[in-house]
Amino acid sequence: MTTVLFYLFAALLLGTSLFVVLNRNPIYSVVGLVFAFMNLAAMYFLLEAFFIGILQVLIYAGAIMVLFLFVVMLLNVQSDQPRPGLIHPDRWWFGLLALIFVTLLLLLIGQGIRVLLTSPQQEVAQIGTVAQVGEALFTHYLLPFEIASLLLTVALVGTVFLAKKRV
Repeated sequence: MTTVLFYLFAALLLGTSLFVVLNRNPIYSVVGLVFAFMNLAAMYFLLEAFFIGILQVLIYAGAIMVLFLFVVMLLNVQSDQPRPGLIHPDRWWFGLLALIFVTLLLLLIGQGIRVLLTSPQQEVAQIGTVAQVGEALFTHYLLPFEIASLLLTVALVGTVFLAKKRV
C-alpha cells in the first residue's frame, strides 16, 4: 500500500510540476507549486522522514510560497502571451539539455529508490531525523548546499531583474 501511495504522490508531483512550468498565469503557477510541495511532503512522510516532511510544509509550502505570492502580486506580473518565434529550430539544444536533465533525474531517482529498498530498515528509519539532516548538511553536502543557496539567490535576483525590465 505504501508503494502505491508513493508512486501516486510521485505522479501527482510530476503533474503539478508540469502545471507550474507550462502555465502562463503566474498566480496559478504559484498555487500549483504549493500542491507540488505538498505532494513532496507526503512522499517524505511515506518514507518516514517526518522531520524533513514537516520542514517541507513549514518552510517551502508555507513561508517560501507566501513570499513568491507576494513577489508576484507586488510586481503585478500579468499572464504571459505566447510570442511567435519563441521556439526556433536553431534552439534545438534546449530540448537536448532538457532531455539530458530528465534522464539524469530519472537515473538519480532510480538509484535513490534502489538504495532505500536494499538498505536495512534501521538505516532507513534514521534518514529523516534531525541529527542525520544536520550531519549531512554540515559535513558531506556542505559545498552542494552552499552552491544551491547561491543558485537560488542568483535566480531570485535574475527574476527581479527580468520583471523590472518589463515594467
